[in-house]
Order: sequence, then structure tokens, then C-alpha cells
Amino acid sequence: MLKQYIVDAFTDRIFHGNPAAVCVLEQWLPDDLMIQIAAENNLSETAFTVKEGARNRLRWFTPSTEIDLCGHATLATAYVLLNYYEQNVPQIVFDTLSGDLTVQRHSDLYEMNFPAYELHEVPVTNEMEEALGIRPMEAWMGRDLLCVLPSEDDVQAFVPDAEKALHLPGLILHTTAQGKDADYVLRSYAPKLGIAEDPVCGSGNCHTAPFWAKRLDKEGLTAYQCSARGGTLYCSVQGDRVRIAGKAALYAIAELQIAIHGLSFGEAYASRRY
Repeated sequence: MLKQYIVDAFTDRIFHGNPAAVCVLEQWLPDDLMIQIAAENNLSETAFTVKEGARNRLRWFTPSTEIDLCGHATLATAYVLLNYYEQNVPQIVFDTLSGDLTVQRHSDLYEMNFPAYELHEVPVTNEMEEALGIRPMEAWMGRDLLCVLPSEDDVQAFVPDAEKALHLPGLILHTTAQGKDADYVLRSYAPKLGIAEDPVCGSGNCHTAPFWAKRLDKEGLTAYQCSARGGTLYCSVQGDRVRIAGKAALYAIAELQIAIHGLSFGEAYASRRY
């Protein structure tokens, strides 16, 4: 039996925040099968985790590929493990492609310790303006492209042309502005990963939180991802690390009907033929 959880991250209500699928495995599946599962789920990310000794290995897949960092699916996985598998521990340490990631539980908040991306300013181009429909005030590069818009209303109103955004630099495109009620707002678009818009992007705040911490001269920040689903993140920048906290809500628990080489999932585990 392969159990899968659907968790809405960065919210305390289902149908809000960012939904992630979480598969808790006894041992790893073939990579192509994990990509197939992620494609079938058709969510921004599906997380797979395996207990390896005292540690938990964690991997993230979009519907088309494996990625090196995902915030909301990390929070969702920690929520599942801390509530259903390891209820008596205060934190989880994940071994990932981005190094060790720690998630601590503080009441109903789950706080992740992530690397901050080093940003460097790049010229604003006509291609950025054409893709966004508005000319950014500034542009910055880390892993992703960060475009600073004049106002929160602009971040909400201007949705990029996905085809034109494919040709912009960076893995993901984030638009951001200073917020009215939150310190800053953002939206995240990932057409290169087969994701039109990521409803709440934890790793995006590894770009925006360091930017706004410096710009606003604040260590602790409240961020609001103003997608249709919406989500709130509580960020604290400490040197080259960003602590990102949020809530989570369980939407569903399912049993995946997976067959490997003609065997059921349970039979395949028993025979180890895959």
C-alpha cells in the first residue's frame, strides 16, 4: 500500500494556500515512476520521503521534473511526519538536494530553515516588460528572476504571458512589491516547470525575504502570496539563512493503486524485483 497525503500549506483552511502531495515510502521508487505519480497528481509539487536511519531523505517533483528546493512541499511533508509518524519529536531534519533542511513545530506553525539565495541586480529589459505587461522598477537574479513592481495592486493585476516568460532568465519568475497589510506581497510563475502559477512558493521567499529585509531594514517579515488561493508566510532572515514559517491543513489521505512490473505495490516491495 502506498499512502499519499494532500496538504494545503501556508494556510489553516483547506482550498487555500498551496496544495502538495506527500508520499511516505519504505524505500525509493524508480525516478520515472515518481515523475509519473507527480504528473498524475498535477500539483505544483509532489514530495517523496524515505526514513534512512535517523534521518529523512526528501525529494520533490513537479509534473515534469525533479527540482532542488521546494518550500510548501517541505512544510507539507513535515506536517505529515510530525502528525502521523513521529508525533513525539519537536523537529524533522531532511536530507535534500539543497543540503540539510530543518523544520520545527511551534504550536500550529511549522518553521523551515532554508538557504537564502544571493541576489544580484540585472538590467530591466524590454523582454521583461513585454512578458509582464508592465515595466518592472528593478530586476534581480538568484536561482529565479525577481521583478519588483510599483505597487501591490500591480502584482495582483499583471499576470505574465507564459510563452514570453519562458524566454526570461531564471528558473521561476516572481513579481513582488511592498504590501499594504503584509510587509511585502509576491506571485510566482514557473512555465519552465510546467506550472502556470505556483499558488504559494516557499523557495520564492528565499529570494524575496532577503531582498525586502534589506530594503525595509527588518529581520522579521510577514509575506502574503496574492494568488487566487492566497497564503501567508512568516519570514526571518539571519545571514545566509531564511526561516520561513506557516500553517498547514490536511485535505485528503489516499491509497495509490500502483503496479510495478505487473505486481501490486505491496507485492513489488516484498519481491524487490524493481
